[in-house]
Amino acid sequence: MKTNTAFSQTLMVVDDDQDIQDIVVGFFKPRGYNVVTFDDAEQALAALEEKNVVCDVILTDLRLPQMTGIEFTERVKKSGIQAPLILMTAHKSVEIAVSAIEAGAYDFIVKPIHFPQLLVSVERAIHLNKIRVENQALKAAVKVKEKSDLSGIIGKSPGFLRALDLARRVSNSAASVYISGESGTGKEVVARAIHNFGNRKDKPFIAINCSAIPENLLESELFGYAKGAFTGASDKKIGLFEEAQGGTLFLDEIGDLSLPLQAKLLRVLQERKIKRIGENQTRPVDVRVVSATHKDLTVEVNEKRFREDLFFRLNVIPIALPPLRDRKEDILPLAEFFLTKYAALNGSAVKGFTKEALEKLYSHFWRGNVRELENTIERAVVLCQDPLIDAGDLFGDLDPKPHPVASIDSPLPLGENGRLLTLQELTDAYVMFALERNGGAKDKTARDLGIDRKTLYRRLQLGPNGTGPISKPGSGQSLIELN
Repeated sequence: MKTNTAFSQTLMVVDDDQDIQDIVVGFFKPRGYNVVTFDDAEQALAALEEKNVVCDVILTDLRLPQMTGIEFTERVKKSGIQAPLILMTAHKSVEIAVSAIEAGAYDFIVKPIHFPQLLVSVERAIHLNKIRVENQALKAAVKVKEKSDLSGIIGKSPGFLRALDLARRVSNSAASVYISGESGTGKEVVARAIHNFGNRKDKPFIAINCSAIPENLLESELFGYAKGAFTGASDKKIGLFEEAQGGTLFLDEIGDLSLPLQAKLLRVLQERKIKRIGENQTRPVDVRVVSATHKDLTVEVNEKRFREDLFFRLNVIPIALPPLRDRKEDILPLAEFFLTKYAALNGSAVKGFTKEALEKLYSHFWRGNVRELENTIERAVVLCQDPLIDAGDLFGDLDPKPHPVASIDSPLPLGENGRLLTLQELTDAYVMFALERNGGAKDKTARDLGIDRKTLYRRLQLGPNGTGPISKPGSGQSLIELN
C-alpha cells in the first residue's frame, strides 16, 4: 500500500496491476489528490472497515484476484461505507455496467482509461457525495435542534434502550413520570420522546429548568399572574401550565424547588387546577407532568428538603438514565453523529477518528455525560486540521490531570519531587478525590465527607483560608474549574 498523508481529497485505487496504480497516482497526485493504492481487495476492505483509510472516492478494477469488483462494491456498501465507487474494466458489456450500478457503483469506466473523463467522474462523485452528506447532517442537526424528531435519539446500550422502551410504553398514560440521572445524560431527550411517542404529540411540549429561574419569579412562570398582581404586572400573563394545555410540561431540576412552591405544585397535581397570582379564580388544566433531576430525591426527602407527598405524586413511573461512562456502546454512534453535524455546520472536511482518539473517547470518565461529549466533538471539529480527529484534538489542555501518585513507601499522595503535603493540601486533595469519585455531585460529596452542603460550597468557592478556590496540589487548577 502507498499513501500520501497530505490533507486533500483522497482517492483509493484497488487494482492488482502496478502500472495502472502508477498511472492513476501520476495523474491525480499533481492535481492535489491524496491517492491510496491497494492490490489486495480484502486488505482494502479491512482498511475501510477499520477506518485506517478514509477516502472520498474508490476506484476499483472489475477483475481482482480475491473477488470481482462487483463483489467488492457489494461488500463495501454492506459495510455502510458511503464513499462512491467507480469501476474500471476492459469489457464494454452493457450487462456488466448494469450489474455494477445495481451493486451500488456510482460510475463505470472502460479501459483504456480516458483520464479527462475519469477526472470528471471523480469530481462529480465527490461533489454529489458531499452534498448528500451535508444534507443528511443539516437535516439531522435541524431535527435535533427542534427536538421534534425521534430519529434524533441515539443509543444502543441495554440501559438506555430499557429507559427508551419504558418511555414508549408509558407514553399514552396520563401518569406522572420522574426521570433521574446525572446532568447531561439526556433526561430532556427522554421527556420529549415520551411526549412524541404518545397521543399528546400534536399538543405543546413545554420545558422549564427550575434551577435557572429565581424563586420569586418561578411561581409566576408556572402559574401566571393577573394584571396588577404586583408592581410591574401591567398586563395579565398565562403560566406554563396553561401554555402546555393538552400537552406535556417538563419540570427539569425539580429538586431545586423551594418547599412553599412544592406545596403549590402538589395542589395543582392533585386538583388539576391552577390559580394565577392575584386571582381567586381557578382554571382547569389537562397537562401531563414529566419531572427530572440529577439529585437523589429519596435522600432529599429523608433530609426534609423535598416533600414526601410530592415525591410520591411525581414518582408514579420512574425512569433511570445511566451515565455515559456506563453506556460505552453509545459513545461511538453519538460521537460520529456529533462529528457529522458539526462538520457540516462549520464547513469542515473532518471525516472520522483515529484509533488513538477512539481509545481516548472510550477511556474518558465523561462526568458531563452526553453534553460533555457533544462539546468535546464540536471543539475538536473546529480545531482539527487533519482528515481524522486525533487524541490530542479532543481535550488538549482541558484533559483532566491525574491524581497525585503515592510513593512505594507511603500510601498517601505526595507533592512535586516527593515532598510531603501539608495537612491543608492533603485535606484539599481528599475533597477533590471525593468530588471526582462522585462525578462532580456536590450534594453526595458533602454527605460522604460528613459535612454540610453549604460548608462544601463555601470551601470550593473560598478555599480553606478564604484565599481562593481550593486546587489540586501542584496543578494550579481549582476545583471550581475542574467541576
